[in-house]
Amino acid sequence: MAQMNEHLREQVEEWELIYRTKGEMPSKDSLLNVLSAAGHTYSQEEEWKGTLLYLLALKRAQKGKEDSFYYLLLEQAGALAPDKQDIQRKLEIKSLNQLKGLLDGLTMPTLRETDNRTAKRNVAMEIIDKAERFEHRVDETIKGLPLQEDAGSIHEARDLLESVRKQLKHVRDNARSYQETLSGNFHTVTVYEELKRAINNLHEERDRFDAFFGSMQAFKDAELSPLEELRGMVGLNEIKQRVSQLYDFLTYQKSRLEMGFTKSNDISLNMILTGNPGTGKTTLARLLAKIYYELGILPKETIVEADRSKLVGAYVGQTEENVRKLVEEAIGGVLFIDEAYSLKRDGQQGSDYGQTVIDTLVSLMDSAEYSGKFAVILAGYPDEMRQFLDSNPGLRSRFPQFNFMELPDYSMEEMKEIACLFAEDNGYFIEPDAYPALEKKVEHEMVDRSFGNARTVKAIVMDAIFQKGSGQNKDNEHTFLDYLLLHSEDFSDPDSTEEPDEPFHELMNLVGLDSIKDEIKKLSAFVRVQQERRNAGKKVVPIQLHAVFTGNPGTGKTTVAKLYSEILRDCGLLKRGHLIVASRADFVAGYVGQTAIKTKRKIQDALGGVLFIDEAYSLLSQSNSDFGAEVVNTLVDEMTKHNENLVVILAGYPKEMDELLASNPGFSSRFKKFMHFPDYTVRELLQIMKNYMHSYQYTLHEEAEGYLMEKLEEINIDGNGRFAINLVDSAIQYQAQRLMTDRNADKEDDWSVLVRADFEHVLE
Repeated sequence: MAQMNEHLREQVEEWELIYRTKGEMPSKDSLLNVLSAAGHTYSQEEEWKGTLLYLLALKRAQKGKEDSFYYLLLEQAGALAPDKQDIQRKLEIKSLNQLKGLLDGLTMPTLRETDNRTAKRNVAMEIIDKAERFEHRVDETIKGLPLQEDAGSIHEARDLLESVRKQLKHVRDNARSYQETLSGNFHTVTVYEELKRAINNLHEERDRFDAFFGSMQAFKDAELSPLEELRGMVGLNEIKQRVSQLYDFLTYQKSRLEMGFTKSNDISLNMILTGNPGTGKTTLARLLAKIYYELGILPKETIVEADRSKLVGAYVGQTEENVRKLVEEAIGGVLFIDEAYSLKRDGQQGSDYGQTVIDTLVSLMDSAEYSGKFAVILAGYPDEMRQFLDSNPGLRSRFPQFNFMELPDYSMEEMKEIACLFAEDNGYFIEPDAYPALEKKVEHEMVDRSFGNARTVKAIVMDAIFQKGSGQNKDNEHTFLDYLLLHSEDFSDPDSTEEPDEPFHELMNLVGLDSIKDEIKKLSAFVRVQQERRNAGKKVVPIQLHAVFTGNPGTGKTTVAKLYSEILRDCGLLKRGHLIVASRADFVAGYVGQTAIKTKRKIQDALGGVLFIDEAYSLLSQSNSDFGAEVVNTLVDEMTKHNENLVVILAGYPKEMDELLASNPGFSSRFKKFMHFPDYTVRELLQIMKNYMHSYQYTLHEEAEGYLMEKLEEINIDGNGRFAINLVDSAIQYQAQRLMTDRNADKEDDWSVLVRADFEHVLE
C-alpha cells in the first residue's frame, strides 16, 4: 500500500510540474483514476492529494464552471495543501467575490437646512438606522474574512472595510448629536456641518471600496451569451451550426436596417423543433428567445410555455379564450408549444377542440393586432410533426423550411459526457471504472422512442446518487473522497434477485418439445458466443432470430415464445425480454393510411422483446381492399429498421404459414428459424395434467391415472395442453361438488386428491 501511495504521489507531482511549465493538464479520467486509487490509501492528510483536487478544480474551471463545486474542491485542496500559494490565491478570489455588492444601497438621505424640525428629526433617525444596519453587516463580513499574513487583496479589502466601518460609526455618532440639538429651540451649526462632512467621507470610502472591485477584472462575472450557452451544450453540432447561421443572418439584417436599408418582408421567427424526448428542444427554444431579445428583434426575453392541456378548453369558447390569453402573455417574446402534434388527434371528434386551437392560433398570427409581435415555436416527435403540419396547410405556410430543425438522439459517448457533467453539477465525479455500468444502464433504457435521452441519463445519475447515500453505513467514518465519487456498484440494480438461467431451466422442465429445446439451446449458445466476441472487439456473425412456430393449438407456442424472449434478454441481446402477443385485429385498420400506423404502434410496444403474431396466416389479403399486405410490408420495413432490438415470431398452421411467407419475398427472407411443435402424446398430456395439479397442491389417485391413460387413447383430443389444463379445471370443480355432499370426507386426505369419478363426470 505504501508503494502504491508513493507511485500516485509521483504521478500527481509530475502532472503539476507539466502544468506549471507547459500549461498542459492530463485528462479528467486520468485524474479520476488516481483519485479513486487515492481513496484506498492509508493516509488522508497528504499534500499531493490536495494538488490532485486542485487539478480537478482547474479542469472544471476550463469548462467555465467556477461554481460552488469548484470552490468546494479548492477548499478541500487548500486544507490538504495549505502552503500552495496558487490554491490560496484562488480561494482569496472566492472571498473577495462574496464582498461584491456588500455596500449597495449605502447612500445617506440628504440634509436640508430649510426643512422643518420634524422633517430634520426624521432624516436624522433614518441616518442612524441605516448606519447601524450597515455597520453590523460590515462587522460580520470582516469577521468572516480569512486571516492573511501577506499584504494581498484580502488584506486590502479588510483595510477598506475597516475604514468604512469607522466612517459608519462616525456618521452614527454625529447623527445622534445632531438629533439632540433638535430638541431645543435652536441647533448648533457646527454639529450640522460635522454630520454632513461625516456623510461625505462615508460616501468617499464606499466609492473607494466599489472602485477596488471595478479595477479587478478577475472578480467580474462572465455572463455567457445565448450563442455561447448553446456552444457549451453536449453534441448537437448540426443544430449549433444552423443556429449560428441564423444568428449571423439576423445580425446582418439588423445592420442593414440600422444603415437605412428597407426590408421587403418581415423575418420569420417561427420555428419547428423536432426530436425525441430529452434531446434539448425546450432548452433550444429558450435560447432562441434570448437570441431574438439580444439582437433587439423582439423587445422581451419572455418565453411562454404551453401544451395541449393549457390550450384546449372543456366547452365551446373556452379554447379560443385560452389561446388568446397565452398569445397576449407572449407578446414581445415567444410562445412555445410542446408536443404540438397532439392538437390534431386521429379520428378527432366534434367535442375535441384541438383543431380550434390551430385555427385560432393561425388567425391571431395573421391579425393586425398581433402579427409580427411574437414568435411561435412548435415542438414534437419528427414523424408526428410532419403529419401534423401536412394536415394543416395554413399552419405550415407560417413556418419557412429553413426554420425546421431536427434534434438528433445523443450518442452513447455524448450521454456519458452528459452524465458526468450532471454528476459534477450535483457535487460528484463518476469514476472511469463505473462507465461500463453506466452505459449498461443507459442501454437498458434505449429501447424505443420513449427513451428520454439526456432526461433519462440524468435520472440514472440521480438514482446512483440516491443509492450511494442510502447505502452509506452511518457507523463508519467517511473521508471527503467517500462523498465525492460514484462507483460502479452505485449504478447496479440493488433489487435484482433474478437468476439469469431461470427461463432456460423453465424451458428445459417443460413436458415434451425435445426438438424445440435442442434448437433454442443451440441458438442460446450461438447468441452468447457472439455477444462475447462483440465485447472482445471481434467481428460477429449477423444474428437472425426471427422465427416461425408451426403446430396445432395448445402445443406450447406462446409459452416457448415467452421463455425465448427472456433467454435472449439474459444473453444480453434483448433489453426488456417481454412478450407482446398480437393477432390480425391488432394490426389491420378499417380505412386507408391507418394500418401502417397501427402496426408501427404495436411494434413500438414490442421493442426490446418479442412480438408474437398468433394465427399470422390471417394477414394474407383476401381481396384488393384488404389491408393485410400493408401489415406485412410495414413489418418488413420495421424489422429492418430495428434489427436486433426486435424479434418477431409468426405462429400458425404449417401449410397456411408457407403461403404467408411466399406472399412477400422480403418477408420470407427475414425468417431463418422454423420450429414445429408436434401434438403431445397421451403420456405427455398426463404429465402436463399432473404438473398443473401439483402447482395447486393437488394429487392424482392411481386408479384415476390408469383411467385417464386408457380414456385419452380412445377420445379425439382437440387443444393439446390447453385440453389437459381445462380437463383438470373441470375435474376440480366436480371434486368440490362431490366433497360438499359427502359429510364423511376427510379434509386432510380427500380434499387434495382427484379421483376417477371426478374425471368420469367430465369425459363421459
